[in-house]
Amino acid sequence: MQEFIEKRIKKMTAYGQSLPGAEVYFREDWGTVYFSLLGKQFGLMNPAADPQAKITLKNLPKKNEELRELYSGAIIPGYYANKTHWNSVLLSSKEVSDEQIEQLIFESYQLVRAKLTKSERKTLLMND
Repeated sequence: MQEFIEKRIKKMTAYGQSLPGAEVYFREDWGTVYFSLLGKQFGLMNPAADPQAKITLKNLPKKNEELRELYSGAIIPGYYANKTHWNSVLLSSKEVSDEQIEQLIFESYQLVRAKLTKSERKTLLMND
């Protein structure tokens, strides 16, 4: 199981880094892998491959509720986050595929991107 979680952590880190303007790095002060777009958080993930490892991502409140109902064994209210706007996906669960987690990362990224100021969007375009 540990190997499965390690592969997922690497895969989700690489996917997050592939998004335009995104940075994914270990944030020492929080002890977590931090997903950021121009300094704005769109995800958090445990760095260690233990059975409780999770990735926490932003989504719309209604979608978060739907996901929790649909994947009750794998998706829980955001760990150490606003439970309305954030969900945590247990990385040990095979109930949610890698592709689905990547889609959730993308949706979280898009929600943060949509809230960028005009000058921040311009900065992002210049870096693409």
